[in-house]
Amino acid sequence: MSLPTTSPFIRTVAITALMGATFLATPLTATRALAQAAATPAAATAPETKGETVEQRITALHAALKITPDQDAQWNSVAQAMRENAAAMDKLVASMRTSPPQNMTAVEDLGNYQKIAQAHVDGLKNLISSFETLYNAMPDAQKKVADQVFQRTAQNASSRS
Repeated sequence: MSLPTTSPFIRTVAITALMGATFLATPLTATRALAQAAATPAAATAPETKGETVEQRITALHAALKITPDQDAQWNSVAQAMRENAAAMDKLVASMRTSPPQNMTAVEDLGNYQKIAQAHVDGLKNLISSFETLYNAMPDAQKKVADQVFQRTAQNASSRS
């Protein structure tokens, strides 16, 4: 997938990527991990450049969290939330591409950034709700594994920013 190279679009994508890094650099470890596990803006707009699709992130997180067959029903809600978040971000980015970026003002550019940030917030609310149900059903040993997975994800994200 090729991205337009005009500067307003690139600014929006750059701001979006920065916002993703900002979400991932907040003190809330679970939020950082869930945000990355869901669909960061860069991953949502160009999964092939990140080398990972939402389905690959779902599979990797399933394995890392050591989800058991008994937890599959709760896990499926988490996976569905991740898919919905990625689809919503894809749709939002596609709608932004319908306007000629060279005609975008700074205010419109910031408005696009706001839309993407709001999509992140909405997606996190959806994802956290699903994940909390799964997490609360985990035995303590598995919760420790989940905590470690998210701490590693958060450390990796902050080392990239």
